[in-house]
Amino acid sequence: MENEKEPFPSQRKDHRTDAFATKFVDKTASWQEKATKYTGGKEEKSPPPGGVDDTPIPDAPPGYTVKIIFHRAESLPMADINSLSSDPYVLAQLNFDLPTRHKQDPYMRFRTPTIRRSTDPVWNSEWIVANVPSTGFKLKARIYDEDPADHDDRLGNVHVHVDSLDDDWIGIKEQKYKIKKRMGSKRAYFIRGCAAMFCKGIEMSGSLVISVEILGKTEVGNNGGRTWTVGPCAWSRHLSPMIGRLTGTKAMGDGKNGTKTETYNFQANQFQLAGPVPPPLYHRYVEFKPFIAGMFTAKSLRGFILNRALHHQHSRVYNYDRTTVYGSFASPSKDMSMQFLNLVNYDRGGRIFTYVLTLDGLFRFTETGKEFGIDLLSKHTMHSDVNIYIAFSGEFFIRRLKAPHKEPFDSEQETHPAQEFDGGPPHADPPSDPAYYALYIDNDSGTYRPSAKLLPLLKEFMRKNFPGLKVVTLDCRADEEKMGKLKKEQRDRKKAEGKGMVYRQDDRSSLSSSDEEDLDERAREYGGDEGSRGGKGRGEKGKVREKVKKEIQGSKVGGWMLGDREREEKETREDVQAVDGGEVDARIGHSSGELRQKDGVLGPKEEEGVPGDNEKG
Repeated sequence: MENEKEPFPSQRKDHRTDAFATKFVDKTASWQEKATKYTGGKEEKSPPPGGVDDTPIPDAPPGYTVKIIFHRAESLPMADINSLSSDPYVLAQLNFDLPTRHKQDPYMRFRTPTIRRSTDPVWNSEWIVANVPSTGFKLKARIYDEDPADHDDRLGNVHVHVDSLDDDWIGIKEQKYKIKKRMGSKRAYFIRGCAAMFCKGIEMSGSLVISVEILGKTEVGNNGGRTWTVGPCAWSRHLSPMIGRLTGTKAMGDGKNGTKTETYNFQANQFQLAGPVPPPLYHRYVEFKPFIAGMFTAKSLRGFILNRALHHQHSRVYNYDRTTVYGSFASPSKDMSMQFLNLVNYDRGGRIFTYVLTLDGLFRFTETGKEFGIDLLSKHTMHSDVNIYIAFSGEFFIRRLKAPHKEPFDSEQETHPAQEFDGGPPHADPPSDPAYYALYIDNDSGTYRPSAKLLPLLKEFMRKNFPGLKVVTLDCRADEEKMGKLKKEQRDRKKAEGKGMVYRQDDRSSLSSSDEEDLDERAREYGGDEGSRGGKGRGEKGKVREKVKKEIQGSKVGGWMLGDREREEKETREDVQAVDGGEVDARIGHSSGELRQKDGVLGPKEEEGVPGDNEKG
C-alpha cells in the first residue's frame, strides 16, 4: 500500500446546534428589533465603541524571565479501553499578581504536544515567560486525554504555588507533583482500577514531573506591567477534510508516479511568535451592531447563541487529532521563516489568508474564503475564539520576488503571481531563501478595525520574527485601490493554477500509513498476528483488556461520564467566584467544558452544552 505523507484526520461528530444556529440568530434578531422599538431606542450618531485602545500598561517593577519544563507524567489513568492507554497532553495556565489593562485581557496559557497511546508520556516541553513578578506565580497544569471524535477527558490537575522570586531562588528541579484525581475522569480511573486488579505493577496514583528555573532579570523597557511568552516559537498545523470539501479549499500533496495532486483539506495554522507584542497593538471589538457586544459577552439571547456557535466553530477549525503536525524553534531564524512559508504553501495558488495576532503573540491564520463560516459570523471573531481584546487582525498573502536584493515595490521588481518567471512554483520547487519572498499584510478586519497608524509597528514585529522575509503593509482604506488590484491578481492566479491540477477526495474505504502502523502496534500488543487475538497466542495486555471489558459491562460508567462534566462545571463556578467575588468573567467561553484556547495557548476542543472552563485559578 502506498504511504501517504499527510493522513487525514477523523472528523468530529456533528453538533446539534449546527442546523439551528442561523435560524435562532434570525429569530432573536427580530425580537431584538421589536424590543428596541418598544423601548424607544434611537440610533447612535457617534462612532461605535471599539477599535484601537490606548489604555497604558500599568506600571510595575521589572520581573524575572522564568523557564518552565513539563518533563513527563507517570501512571496516568486509561481513557481508551481498547489500548489500555491515553493520548495525554498538558494545558497550563500562569496567574500573577499583576494589574491588567482591562479585566477581559486573556490569560497566559500553554499547551504541550500530544503523546499517543501512553500512560507514562514524556514531553520535555519548555515554556519561557518574561517579566514574572517577584511576588511569585501560581501554575495550574491540567492533564487531558485527546479525543477528536468526542470530548477530551480530564485526567487530573497539578497546582504549583511559588510565593516569591528573587536572585537567590533555587528553583524547582524535576519535582514530582501528585496528580489530583478529584476533577479527573471517573471512567478513566475506573478502567485503570480494573486493569490493576488483573495485572501487577499498575499504580493508581499518578504524578507530573515539572522543573522551574530563573533565567535572569527581564529587560522590560515600557512593558513593566505585563508578562509575555519569549519562546519557544511553537507551531502547529491542523487539517480538516470535511471543512475542506465544504469550503472548496485544497491542500497540496503527492500522487502516484510523481504527479502533484490537491486534496480537499482545510488547513488551520498557529505560530507562537517571540514577544513582546508592541504595547500599542491593542484592539477591542467594534460594536457596529447592537448584538455585537452580546456576542462577545454572551449576555443577550442572540449573543449567547452566536458566542456558542463561534466557540464551536473555532474548536472544529483548530481541531487537534493524530494527524496534527507540531514543531518549534528556540528563537526566530531563517529556518523559522521558511517554515512559515511552508505553512502558507509559498507563492503557490495565489492564496489569501485571514489572520489574528493575539496579545501574547500567537499568530493564527487560515486561507480566506467567502464560503467559509456560518452566516453573519465573523472569521476574525472565530480565529480569536471570541476574544474581546487582540493585538491585530486582517488578511495577508505571499509574493515571490525575481530580484531578492530589491524591494517589492521597486519599479524594476517582478513578483509572482503577477508576472511569470522561472525559479519557483508552479513549475519548479520554491527557493530555499526567505529573501525571495514578500509578506503583504493589511488591517482589513471589520470586527476589530485595527488602526492604520500602527501598521509600521506590526511590520517591524513581523520582520523580527521572520528574519529575511520582506514585509509590506497595506492600509485597507488609504491603499484600497492598490490592495484590491493585488488581491485580484491572487484570485486570478488561484483560478488559473487550479485548472491544471488533479483533484482527489479522501477515500475512507482505504487505510492510510498511520492506520496501518496503529493496527501493527495493536497486533503486537495482543501477542501476534490477527489470528492470534482470539487464540492461545494472545498477549498479556489483550487478556487484561478482555477482563476489564467484562467488569465495565453493566456498570454505571455512562452516568459517571455525565458526572465528570457536571463536576468540571461546578469547579469552574467555584474558582471564578473565589477569584472574582462571584462575578462571572467575560473571558469564560460558554460552549466548552474545558479550558479554552487563548493567547499563546493551544487549548482543547469544546464540549457541547457545558459552560467554559476559563477560570483564573
